[in-house]
Order: sequence, then structure tokens, then C-alpha cells
Amino acid sequence: MKEIIFAGSGGQGVLTSGLIISDIAASEGINVTWVPSYGSAMRGGTANCTVKYSTDGYIYNPSPERPDLLLAMNEPSLIKFLPSVAPGGTVLIGDTVEIPEGARQDVNYVKVNCTEIATSLGNAKGANIVMTGAIIKLMGDFTHDAAVTAMNHMFAKKGKSKFNESNARAFDAGFNAV
Repeated sequence: MKEIIFAGSGGQGVLTSGLIISDIAASEGINVTWVPSYGSAMRGGTANCTVKYSTDGYIYNPSPERPDLLLAMNEPSLIKFLPSVAPGGTVLIGDTVEIPEGARQDVNYVKVNCTEIATSLGNAKGANIVMTGAIIKLMGDFTHDAAVTAMNHMFAKKGKSKFNESNARAFDAGFNAV
């Protein structure tokens, strides 16, 4: 079983990123759960979700336990969730996040300049999609093409297929950034 925590502020797209990974797993026929948690504010409040997927059978507890990967889009999220990451796990951080002095040394830190990349692609709100591409590459459980197809299908279900091309470019940039 694999576990990922997506954490940041409302408006950074961490819940959407988690939904994309969930849809990718589901499209591959893999058991998956997506559990969101967010504050009352839509933008600027706290937001996180946990995605678990398993090819081996059931997921008995959908709640966060020992994530294999943490996506921290802001420093408060990094500080809050870093202690729960499994030893040897990966911590993916955005370009506005600094690793605190004295932080754990038994995890792998990967920094992606997601805001800069998304802005350079003309998709300033696409930092979360950049990070989704990085997650797919880092986890290594899904192919690039299957992931893009599932992501585009998810956005099409929401009536947002007009963003498929720009989202695919942002995904590719994140995939290639790690």
C-alpha cells in the first residue's frame, strides 16, 4: 500500500492534486481512498488530503498514518506533517518552502520550483499540476501517459477539458523536473 499526504493552503490546489492521483489509481483498477480535510476558509485556510492506494488488497484505514510521500506547499504544512512521514520517505516541497534547520535527516527532500514553472508556462494556477507530475515520477507506480489520460478525464468530468493542453504541459514540466 502507498500513502501520500497533500498539504497546503486553500487555493493552492492540494485537494485537486490528491483527486488527480486518486483518479489515476482508480482508472488503473487499483483500490484507492481520498480523504480531504480543510478549514472553513476557501482560500488561505488550511487544506490537506490523504490518498492511499493498494494493488495488494484492501485499505483498512483511510486516515493518515505513515505517508510514503508528503507534498508540502507551504511551511506550516511541512512542520505539521513532516513528523509522520515514513523513514526513507520523500518530502516534496514547493519553491516558497524552506526546510527548517534541524529537520529530519531520514527522509529525502525534493524541491520543485512549481510556481516559477507554472508561471513560465502561462498557467500561474497550475503549480499543483506541476507537483502532480513530480509525484507520479517520484512514486513510480503509474506511467506518464496513463496519468495524463486519467488527469484529463477527471477535468473533463468537471467540465474543464478546455484546460487539458495547459495541464498536460504543467504535468510534463513537473514530471521532468525531478
